[in-house]
Amino acid sequence: MLHSAKARVTGTPAEAARDARRALARLARPPGGFDASRYFRGQGDLAFYNVGTGATRALARSIHHAHADQWSIDDALAFADALIGDRHLEVKSVGIELVARYRRDFAPGHLAVWKRWLADDHSANWATTDSISVSLIGPLLLQHPELASRLRIWARDRNMWVRRASIVGLIPRARRGESLDLVYEIARRLHADEEDLIQKAVGWALREAGKLDMPRLERYLRANGAAIPRTTLRYAIERFPEPSRRALLQATRIKNQGRTKAQGPRLRAQGSRTKAQGLRVKDQRPGTD
Repeated sequence: MLHSAKARVTGTPAEAARDARRALARLARPPGGFDASRYFRGQGDLAFYNVGTGATRALARSIHHAHADQWSIDDALAFADALIGDRHLEVKSVGIELVARYRRDFAPGHLAVWKRWLADDHSANWATTDSISVSLIGPLLLQHPELASRLRIWARDRNMWVRRASIVGLIPRARRGESLDLVYEIARRLHADEEDLIQKAVGWALREAGKLDMPRLERYLRANGAAIPRTTLRYAIERFPEPSRRALLQATRIKNQGRTKAQGPRLRAQGSRTKAQGLRVKDQRPGTD
């Protein structure tokens, strides 16, 4: 079935985007053994074909093979631009996967394009945000490390998805032991963020930063325990041995209890406002990566 869909994807970026949508629609299956929607809550307009990442990657690969000799990075971006605003998660994913195959041609100016995708809420879910961050922003920062400092500003952005990308976009560098000072700096800026998806992302990034320097991560957690949300802390210490995890949870518990009591009235007031405004977007998965 994927083969027939693959054969139909031809033409200009706009035509290929149209055909990619049709190919995914043909591959769609009703919720059953795999139901993507269970990983998302409060996602509003987000829809799913339930085809899985294997199918979206295969489709992106076939499009790339069909156009590798004709398309430039600009064509790939035009293709993704036509798809990123689609309601279906898998349609967005095909666009991002295709652009990722042109990573050797990434240039500094592309950072603004991807921030626009985030800020315009075309990526208003954790999965699309993380794909842009890890598959596009991350590789760009590996090629142009001087751009990494721009994410400091993103960490203060009003848009939640831009803020999440400010820390997740650094994960590819953190995995190499690079930009660790910046990872810890942005993490510290985001500790006061009360969005669950931000707290999880910060914990994920800290965990990756700690893989190559666990003593530094432990020192950071002990020194900043009063400011670190418990969600962030639990994600950050996943790779520690069990005795160390228990010790860190205990060492920071008293500090966090004081933080929780101080925030109580403010959080209750905020909770009332949230109910009036609608449900927040939260990640139901046990992990973010």
